[in-house]
Amino acid sequence: MSLYVIDDHPLVRQAIGMLLRRLRPANKVVELEKLSELQAAIIKNGAPQLFVLDLLLPGVKGASAVSDIKGMYPEVPLAVISAMPAGEAEETCIEAGADIYLEKSSPAQEISAGLQGLLAAETPNAEDETATASGDTKLSKRQKQLILMLDRGLSNRDIATELNISEHTVKVHLWRLFRRLGVKSRTQTLHFARTHGLLMS
Repeated sequence: MSLYVIDDHPLVRQAIGMLLRRLRPANKVVELEKLSELQAAIIKNGAPQLFVLDLLLPGVKGASAVSDIKGMYPEVPLAVISAMPAGEAEETCIEAGADIYLEKSSPAQEISAGLQGLLAAETPNAEDETATASGDTKLSKRQKQLILMLDRGLSNRDIATELNISEHTVKVHLWRLFRRLGVKSRTQTLHFARTHGLLMS
């Protein structure tokens, strides 16, 4: 399994590559300058376990790279690391299918935590192993807790404060929850929860 970094800025690309090699020394890290190089790289280097890409790639408009990659590999986590401030750009990327949005100006520790969280989400933890059955869907206690928090209308920051964890960790937990339920958004999660009796109302 390989980790793919797509960024046209050499220093940024190399820095992210070095970070991933420290996080996952057993995995091959493949650094690419252009999105058009991805398919050939995957054929040469093996199935992807993670994508990390810049939002502003040459010849790519908006978040189309995100939707293109997710269209081909919907189950593979994808992180956008961009120079653009979070906000509208983050919403656009998440809507296109990105699992996490990180600013290049963020401290290295935050970027590392975000990427490590996505990689860890691929491996079931003790919490998921002790999941309880809710209809046909097995949810951990934390996932049930998240659904109730979403129902209360809490933001990622609110959830992070209440659970005493980082916002990046919240995003990873939500990504894992969405994947477990087969949904793509908070709204779809709440609809699923109501129709499957996971919420009282």
